[in-house]
Amino acid sequence: MKFKIAFTDIDGTLLNKEREIDIVTKEQVKRISPEIPFILISSRMPSAMYHLQRDLEIEGLPIICYNGGLILVDNKPIHSTEIPIELHKVISNIAKETPFHISLYNNDDWYVPSMDFWAKREENNTKVTPTVAETDAVIEKWEQEEKGAHKIMCMGEEEAIDVIFNFLKENHSDVLHLYRSKPTYLEIANKEISKLTAIKTLLKHSYPEFSLEESIAFGDNYNDMEMLEAVGFGVAVQNAKPEVLEIADAVVDTNHNHGVAQAIEKFL
Repeated sequence: MKFKIAFTDIDGTLLNKEREIDIVTKEQVKRISPEIPFILISSRMPSAMYHLQRDLEIEGLPIICYNGGLILVDNKPIHSTEIPIELHKVISNIAKETPFHISLYNNDDWYVPSMDFWAKREENNTKVTPTVAETDAVIEKWEQEEKGAHKIMCMGEEEAIDVIFNFLKENHSDVLHLYRSKPTYLEIANKEISKLTAIKTLLKHSYPEFSLEESIAFGDNYNDMEMLEAVGFGVAVQNAKPEVLEIADAVVDTNHNHGVAQAIEKFL
């Protein structure tokens, strides 16, 4: 089948060990552009994705942020699903008893309570600088504005993340999607969204001439599995989780050895 549109995860899939896009990948994306739209789909915020679009010379294409919680076309939201504000308060209260870092994200706003180890680490990884503001003050402001976070990131010692993960899983798993990307990281989003729901929404809105079966996707982690299984062809990089490797239609080299570029060259 001739694939007409491509979707790629970023961290662990597209970026190399320096968290950059290597020249081989840039060349392959340039080869297929603009005939085959190359769409970035990630848990990242918009600002942490725009510079990657510039590197790939695909500025102007839609982006899917927050694992599907926010979809931007021409820099404007066509879809937005936030976390209920009352659950922000629950998470903040637990952090007061079992300290861990809380990052709050809405569209291109990123709030942290201080520039601690975790905030500086994410700043280095994403090349975006957060705004420092007290967590409860941000929650109060958002409640008045009738909005919530597209993503909440909890980071800290593994034991502290165990506490918040287990509590939310036991009490709010019907509302929240909990993604533990590392033992010290917990990403929280609304359960209504996923990378797959976002792809379906974007295709319907911006690419009605393309079908899910005509789509190819690249990924490495648990939150990519639904997407990889549903598209016409799902590709995993070699460093992917074992469960992801098992369900993929094809496996290419690691992200450190431009696996996505190999997949583009082979399949597109």
